[in-house]
Amino acid sequence: METRDVISLISRIREKVNRFIIQEMVKQGVDGIGTSHGDIIYALLHKHRLTMAELSTKIHKDKSTVTALVDKLVRLGLVMKERDKEDTRYVFVALTDKGRELETVFEAISAQMLEQFYRNVSEQEKEALLSILKKINNNF
Repeated sequence: METRDVISLISRIREKVNRFIIQEMVKQGVDGIGTSHGDIIYALLHKHRLTMAELSTKIHKDKSTVTALVDKLVRLGLVMKERDKEDTRYVFVALTDKGRELETVFEAISAQMLEQFYRNVSEQEKEALLSILKKINNNF
């Protein structure tokens, strides 16, 4: 493998991680949502409610994509949308009770994924990997 193959390798790792997450969600009875939906739920588990614009920024997706993702989560009963009472231009998204119930599932899957991801990788290698990836990310 040549150094120029690193982008392809990163892409394959991303695909494998996403597949792992989806498979684990199905095993846990969470079916019909993808990893981008999971990003929204995860963001809302850490902040009570967010505007569509905040969600867009948090999960690094454009607003139209976030709208489609949120609408599906609304149909599944995992999140709800509500307009700001003072400024109706703002739409807030929050988890429903059904959505909040996914927290333990998401935490367990996250722990399993990280264990698999970092298997046979030392702490020093983890730190070096993170440092290098941050530099590359900042290059763009």
